[in-house]
Amino acid sequence: MNAETPTWHGRAILHVDMDAFFAAVEQLDDPALRGKPVIVGGSPEGRGVVSTCSYEARVFGVRSAMPSARAAQLCPQAIWVRGNFDRYRDISRKVRDIFGDITPHVQPVSIDEAYLDVTPSRASYRDPVDVAREIQARVDDLGVSCSIGVATTKTVAKIASDHDKPHGITVVRPGEEAAFLAPLPVEALPGIGPKSAARLRGMGIRTLGELAALDAEDARSLFGLHGAGLVARAAGIDDRPVHHSEPAKSVSNERTFAKDIRDSDSVRGAIDALAQRVSQRLRAKGIAGRTVTLKIRYADFTTRTVQRTVEVATDSDRVIVAVVRELLATAWSEGVGVRLLGVGVSGFEPVGEQLDLFAEDERVQDPRDAMLLDSLDAVRERFGDEAIRRGVPRTAPGHAGETNGST
Repeated sequence: MNAETPTWHGRAILHVDMDAFFAAVEQLDDPALRGKPVIVGGSPEGRGVVSTCSYEARVFGVRSAMPSARAAQLCPQAIWVRGNFDRYRDISRKVRDIFGDITPHVQPVSIDEAYLDVTPSRASYRDPVDVAREIQARVDDLGVSCSIGVATTKTVAKIASDHDKPHGITVVRPGEEAAFLAPLPVEALPGIGPKSAARLRGMGIRTLGELAALDAEDARSLFGLHGAGLVARAAGIDDRPVHHSEPAKSVSNERTFAKDIRDSDSVRGAIDALAQRVSQRLRAKGIAGRTVTLKIRYADFTTRTVQRTVEVATDSDRVIVAVVRELLATAWSEGVGVRLLGVGVSGFEPVGEQLDLFAEDERVQDPRDAMLLDSLDAVRERFGDEAIRRGVPRTAPGHAGETNGST
């Protein structure tokens, strides 16, 4: 193919997602595990949690963040491994080296996924699908596998990468975005969690096509200021760039517990307090971030980190608390012991309009909320961080220590 006969016009974004990454690395290092149900996580005899599992285990209903005891019931023949995170990071670095050979425009999202901008140019045309095939083949040579979405936007590429797992390449060519997304359920759209999906279904909106069909007035009436962006992404419209030079800085806060906490009130109260502390520090620095991260260290010392990127940079207590609570639901189950919790925000952008999905949603940023936050910050500035918190206990049980971080 040459510059005069292009088959792809406009932006080309890849979302590369490693397949059952931790379990795949374990199967790579121990050939005896290949083709068998492998679970990486804490012991099923204790209060462990599944970090990830091979596709052979997923057939039995095992999933990430599931209590290990439940996973053992579903798949009693599973082979359990504790995990080697140094090894996972080593393979992840090798995968990123492959990305770097292809393009300088790489935005890592986590240890096992990244966005790449491979937009072809007139001077040096290369079909993005061929690029995806090369990446997949070179990752195969490492002994692990990936699935790739090829599209014109980050939203569509991410959804496409999950469309044909494992080891698939799903291509959504320019102009095909809306048709590809239309039949998919609303929860396929990144950022729509179980609660938001249930609320949308209650409004009679079950598919992305139905969401995309809303006009601007209806979108604003139903979803507030965030409505137009939500509807646009449901139609495949998303002009967010791949931030290849995005700073790796973050503002975070962690809390270690002398005694493991296990009940919902304690865990939620602790993450709410951490989220509020982080948002206060963001406002003090005059910055806002789009990526919210939750870190959990379980009683068996297994550590899990989950994150979500919101559409608009935020420094709001309410938004960060809401996102962290959604992340908690994916990574922790009632009764599982928690030794450490951490909340962080990264992906900094200028402070702007806050996320407003539903008028009655706890993520709403009422204009009066900014005034309230300023008042709360002033009280904390004068009397200390523990002087006042919104809607959470002053302390969580078994509190052993707290760590702030700006990296």
